[in-house]
Amino acid sequence: MSGTKIDTVAALEALYGQPVEASVIKEVDRLTPPYRAFVEAAPFFALATVGPGGPDCSPRGDAPGFVRVVDDRTLVVPDRRGNNRIDSLRNIVADPRVGLLFLIPGVGETLRINGTAELDADPALAASFAVDGKHPRLCIRIAIETVYFQCSRALVRSSLWDPAARVDRASVPTAGAMLKACRDSFDAAAYDSALPERVKASLY
Repeated sequence: MSGTKIDTVAALEALYGQPVEASVIKEVDRLTPPYRAFVEAAPFFALATVGPGGPDCSPRGDAPGFVRVVDDRTLVVPDRRGNNRIDSLRNIVADPRVGLLFLIPGVGETLRINGTAELDADPALAASFAVDGKHPRLCIRIAIETVYFQCSRALVRSSLWDPAARVDRASVPTAGAMLKACRDSFDAAAYDSALPERVKASLY
């Protein structure tokens, strides 16, 4: 084992020192008006969960406002159609702890929310999230414990919103190619050809 391994909180804090005042006061136990506005403007967040099989993180996205603010300590999110692995949902059943990271295109800051979640299959609640007459099977209700924003350094370093930094899609493996690497007999060309229409037809 390397002699430079950091394996205690004391050693970690000695290496980094104390956080600046703004890093401490930004963390609260509820949605302030600015934090609420951020959630309501965000079309995307990443959902982190943990269960018997370990941690998981999945993307969640829809039109801004798809995360419903019930009050300053409660959010409700529709579980839109996906791949039916339901990894996040299985984890929430086993362990309610969740972490959410919200992003808004063009905005450098992100918003972090930690709390607990439960699954709600109330038909009326699901129907209130209907799009084009289609509603989710269930919703995720989140009880907020901590909220704070993250500064823009990570997004600035990554040039995430810089149009000049956009990658040519042809330079990255397709979904079909990634599947074929997992099973050589998989028909990658057929999968990639059908994918755009399949996604369009199954958004909701």
